[in-house]
Amino acid sequence: MSEHAIQLTINGRRHTGRVEARTSLGDFLRADAGYTGVHIGCEHGVCGACTVVVDGRAVRSCLMLAVQADGAEVTTVEGLADPEGTLHPVQQAMRDAHGLQCGFCTPGVVMTFAALTAEGAKPTEEQLIAAMSGHICRCTGYQGIRKAARILTSGDTA
Repeated sequence: MSEHAIQLTINGRRHTGRVEARTSLGDFLRADAGYTGVHIGCEHGVCGACTVVVDGRAVRSCLMLAVQADGAEVTTVEGLADPEGTLHPVQQAMRDAHGLQCGFCTPGVVMTFAALTAEGAKPTEEQLIAAMSGHICRCTGYQGIRKAARILTSGDTA
């Protein structure tokens, strides 16, 4: 099989690699680049666990090929907190609201909310909750995640 050279920026750092055309972005991020916060669940784009931000948009990394991300800016959950360790507002809201249990779906939910709230965007609680429809969580019953959405839209704390 032939391989393709790719170059992308992940969490502010340049990465290069060689991938088969069929390699998903999620597999490249986890196996080749070492970003294991990208969780591969269903591999059909249904569960949302593999969600990352590519050029400002939340995408399912299991459905995007690594070669499609050539030249792109990719952010994974590992790239959200600042270098000093201060959590991103979405991460803090999820923590404050106990919006995580086993943690498998959490990175995908966090990345979806982060994309929707980027650059000062102010989605409504209803918009954030609607965005949750693309994520399957089997532990929380979604109540903690909904509470995090309320925190993000109201500025309140848990």
